[in-house]
Amino acid sequence: MSNNLAIKLRSGTQQSHAATENIGFMKCFVKGVVDRNCFAKFLSNLYFVYSELEAALESHKNHPCLRVLYFPELNRKANLEKDLEFYYGSDWQNQIKPLAAAENYISRIREVSAKEPELLIAHAYTRYMGDLSGGQMLQTVVQSTLNLEGYQGTSFYNFEQIPDKTAFKNKYRQALDTVAVNDTTADKIVAEANHSFHFNMQIAKELEETLIKSIGELMFHKLINSQNTDSTKIAKN
Repeated sequence: MSNNLAIKLRSGTQQSHAATENIGFMKCFVKGVVDRNCFAKFLSNLYFVYSELEAALESHKNHPCLRVLYFPELNRKANLEKDLEFYYGSDWQNQIKPLAAAENYISRIREVSAKEPELLIAHAYTRYMGDLSGGQMLQTVVQSTLNLEGYQGTSFYNFEQIPDKTAFKNKYRQALDTVAVNDTTADKIVAEANHSFHFNMQIAKELEETLIKSIGELMFHKLINSQNTDSTKIAKN
């Protein structure tokens, strides 16, 4: 019996999705304004987030609500490690530290993992479905702007174990609809997904400071205020 969780998540996070697209950092990103240092920082913060998220999902893989959504082929940590070595060298672990926004994000993942593990569904959905959707377009932007070949420096976006992303996303949505939750818990999962979007937005906002230092405040405001939106819509989950 379907709980319609996939539809609830999609419709319940539409406003958050739109708000994310309107953050200056993301507007610049999709317009091809990608600073190498800023992108490396972006990946380093995602590394901390995914390390925490994937450890939590692994520890709860037999949880009645989470086992149907346990897809280790989605894991990003190892791919992010490749990227960080590419940008920072073999000593990358000593050169990165999480932004305050990423620290808050990680704290929240730890909190739900300890108290309400079913809410991890929200964090997995927000990140992985975004990576499989709009993330694929962002990979092309980075590859082109930074003159990278293949997935060099963008392994994060390479789901080598998922050749057919559309089919997998359909499978994931079907799995969401089989999660044994009542309406109250489903609503809490949607609220948590919006919370997850907020954490991601806060990371992007903190990264804006790095981007502005690189391209200058004038250029930054010109880019975010321009009305050219033909290629700026990130694919929806």
